[in-house]
Amino acid sequence: MAKNPMELKWQEIPLGFVWHQPKSSLNNHTGSWRSERPIWDEQHCIRCGVCALFCPEACIRTDERGYFHADLDYCKGCSICAHECWTGCIKMKPEEA
Repeated sequence: MAKNPMELKWQEIPLGFVWHQPKSSLNNHTGSWRSERPIWDEQHCIRCGVCALFCPEACIRTDERGYFHADLDYCKGCSICAHECWTGCIKMKPEEA
């Protein structure tokens, strides 16, 4: 029986490895190691969606009014959304202990 891919050491992973359990990252709350969180200033947001387009975790969603916010269970605090925001309405705020 083959090993569970999650139990493999990096040296054991074959070249061209394909993981066959899509969306398995939804089981991991990757936001737990974030040191900064994105904060949106809705007064300056033009609801363009550029932040969601560039988010590597695809964790930015719209609310019922069409404004974007990160799902903090999965946001890693990489600040790409703030860097790519055309209006500068996203600021990174340090996490509080």
